[in-house]
Amino acid sequence: MRKIVALKRPLLIGIVLLTGIFAPAGQAALKGGAAKVDITPPVGVWLSGYRSREKPSDAIADELYAKALVLDDGRNKMAIVSADLLWVPLEITAEVRKNVKEKIGIAEKNVLICATHTHFGPKIYRITKDWPDTPASEVDKSYVQTLKKGILDSILTANKDLKEIRLGATKGQIPEVVYNRRTKKPDGTVAMTFRLPPASPELTFGPIDAEVGILRVEDTNGSLVAALVNFACHPVSGAKDKEKFFSISADYPGYTARVVEQTEGGLCLFALGTAGNMNPVRLNRENPRSKIGKALGGEVLRRIQFVPTSDDVSLKGITKPVILPIKKALPPERLRDQDKGKETLTTEIQVLRLGEIYILGLPGEVLVEIGLDIRKRAGIENLFIISLSNDTCGYVCTRQAYKEGGYEPGSGTNLAEGAGEIITTEALELIDRIKQDK
Repeated sequence: MRKIVALKRPLLIGIVLLTGIFAPAGQAALKGGAAKVDITPPVGVWLSGYRSREKPSDAIADELYAKALVLDDGRNKMAIVSADLLWVPLEITAEVRKNVKEKIGIAEKNVLICATHTHFGPKIYRITKDWPDTPASEVDKSYVQTLKKGILDSILTANKDLKEIRLGATKGQIPEVVYNRRTKKPDGTVAMTFRLPPASPELTFGPIDAEVGILRVEDTNGSLVAALVNFACHPVSGAKDKEKFFSISADYPGYTARVVEQTEGGLCLFALGTAGNMNPVRLNRENPRSKIGKALGGEVLRRIQFVPTSDDVSLKGITKPVILPIKKALPPERLRDQDKGKETLTTEIQVLRLGEIYILGLPGEVLVEIGLDIRKRAGIENLFIISLSNDTCGYVCTRQAYKEGGYEPGSGTNLAEGAGEIITTEALELIDRIKQDK
């Protein structure tokens, strides 16, 4: 009898192994993990976001973080990072991606790094060596090295804590906190209203995107592992507060994240929508960061309670280089060193697919009209459009915006007319390609 048992055991083991080998990949348990790393710079660094700052930072209002979500379907892994920065240049993205691939094997096309676009984060990037040599243009190079390590460590740490998960998506609405700052005058030109102006028959407001996209990632007990919040509104809530103008802060996205994390647990990653011309409503000057952040966080908490989730999710990522036209006759200090002598610049767009949930990563500060157009034409129920993903290339505007004038198509960008339409076409093509690739 013992011999018979001994023969059956290896046979049984062989059957189990073969079953594992030939089992469909979709049957593998979906896993995920999340982690954050404090990337708050030391007081004294220069801040990004406003050229009018005449001195470096003098305080820390609240901490900055790099937050990572790593997902694994058994065949593919992906990492999404949200960092409390004004932007993330492609050079940093490329370096982090390379290290992630070498250390834990996540393909570079499956790593998305976006900036929350806080205007109270550290200056980490100098466009060109020809930029006027002023104190405000200084970059703390030692901090940049610390920052890159922090972003990398957030991914590596999240990858160490993978557990079985389910995920799903939903939407909310919060129109009362945002408006289109490119208000139009009767002659069709734009009056830049960086603060909400009084109602006037002389001004017509453009469209807004009040949608709040919410990704819920939960463990098998239903506890929140991570939430990704996608909303289109410039993080400039502290702009008119003189006491906070020189303080390091994550602005309203930081408050939103704390509301969700303190109530639900887990991590909350903020991903900026197409907010190029979307400003926050700051009717009350008393801590608008907190008010807007709590309002947005409240809408997230309301909607996230009822998200249907599933573990039957396959993962896929894709990236594509995109060539955009540069304005002619730009001064040397306006051109990135790698773009000098060229009529175009090369950036990238990215699409991540999580089952029937799609995440579109776009570079630069994208006008809301472009985001609304892409969403309408893509025809996808759950589409997250994240601007300032993986690269910075200035404002991405429509052809109409160049005719209307104003800051964004003017001094706000090096991109020439037509760039916005190229981004739209390429984004829709990439979405369609990944949709067809089952």
